[in-house]
Amino acid sequence: MSKAPIKYYPLAVVLIASLSACQPAAYHRAQVQDDSSDRLTVGKVQREIRVGMSGADVAQVLGSPNIVSTDDQRREVWIYDKIATDRVYSSSSGGVSALILGFGGAAVGGLGGSGTSSAGASSTSQRTMTVIVKFDDQGKVRDFAYHTSRF
Repeated sequence: MSKAPIKYYPLAVVLIASLSACQPAAYHRAQVQDDSSDRLTVGKVQREIRVGMSGADVAQVLGSPNIVSTDDQRREVWIYDKIATDRVYSSSSGGVSALILGFGGAAVGGLGGSGTSSAGASSTSQRTMTVIVKFDDQGKVRDFAYHTSRF
């Protein structure tokens, strides 16, 4: 069984490092994307909020409202108004600017071309979510509505 001489390992390390240094922009975006499950979403409102629920149950599902008001008959109205801005910037670069190969203890080779590459991307987006929950005289949900936008 033959082993590769140790003098070839630095070349392998340089090649692996140069190939793994440059990640595409899509990779970087996926690394910073928020996928938390406790966000206020249309699906959560559709799944969880029902006519007849108590205010305590609504607060448990959606959290505290941003605005609490009353209508013309003095019944409570809760408003959840959420705005989120996503700013993502990602860049990566890599390459090999010098390559030195060692053979038998002597350095042979030299400066290779300056083979560098880079990739980058940035994006900004906003999303809004407004949920209006109207309560009856007994503090139970009598109606609710929602609106969402993304731009």
